Amino acid sequence: MFDPIKEVTEQLNKLRETAETKGIDLSREIRHLELKLDRLEKDIYGNMKPWDRVQLARNPKRPTTLDYIQHLFPDFMELHGDRHGYDDAAIVSGLATFEGVPVTIIGHQRGRNTKENMKRNFGMPHPEGYRKALRFMKQAEKFNRPILTFIDTKGAYPGKAAEERGQSEAIARNLFEMATLKVPIVSVVIGEGGSGGALGIGVCDRLLMLENSTYSVISPEGAAALLWKDAKQAERAAETMKITAQDLFNLGIVDQVVGEVYGGAHVDVSLQSSLLKPVLLQHMNELLAQSTSELIQGRATKYHQIGTINE
Repeated sequence: MFDPIKEVTEQLNKLRETAETKGIDLSREIRHLELKLDRLEKDIYGNMKPWDRVQLARNPKRPTTLDYIQHLFPDFMELHGDRHGYDDAAIVSGLATFEGVPVTIIGHQRGRNTKENMKRNFGMPHPEGYRKALRFMKQAEKFNRPILTFIDTKGAYPGKAAEERGQSEAIARNLFEMATLKVPIVSVVIGEGGSGGALGIGVCDRLLMLENSTYSVISPEGAAALLWKDAKQAERAAETMKITAQDLFNLGIVDQVVGEVYGGAHVDVSLQSSLLKPVLLQHMNELLAQSTSELIQGRATKYHQIGTINE
């Protein structure tokens, strides 16, 4: 498929290389292409439809929880296991410091290739993953550490064995416990936020979303199959469902939308991390200034207001 941004970028890189290797002054031509590229990016990424953002959220190169951890928490130490004999690799959890503050980090983790995806179960946790997450949430509460969660899953694993081992109970338990945890919780949707699988680590004081991420109770394909008996109507469903970051911000569900680099977060993970860092830090510090009772009451108020219509 023709990609005008890619074509202009390649032309620009060739001109820069020629100018550098042959010592030719091509500054005028380079500036012309830079302006052209800037206009293209604004035209394309400034007028994206919900379905376009769904595709970006699903991009296989999109940064994962571990990618952000590498750039934001270099001293991260991963912790494993649910204390019942299992360790679900679809959930990553551990300890780190964030600008000098000890924090607990929990996030969904997808794979980059077939082997990794088999290990990570495509980022779809089993009940053991949610129990592992809860174990470290309770540990964070015990030692008074803020919790930062990274949401990126199509949903909890829907297999028969997972249901037999208590998938719904594990998610429900997390929702119940997170509602009254005595430490700040900041969650950020970095890719797809799907159904209860996302909510299992997403009950929080502040909910952030990257500009091209999505958050919904069901996938557009699933919604289309239910509403119109045709999964091919997914693009139409994406428009109707209001699943983009800006839609959810306008509805009062999301507290802040974090901008992405042109082309999506996968274009420059380091730069994207630098855009996310001050936002995470700001919300964490604001919550740390609150008392325990203010935290819990504010969290309850946040969720009670969702769906409320003021006449």
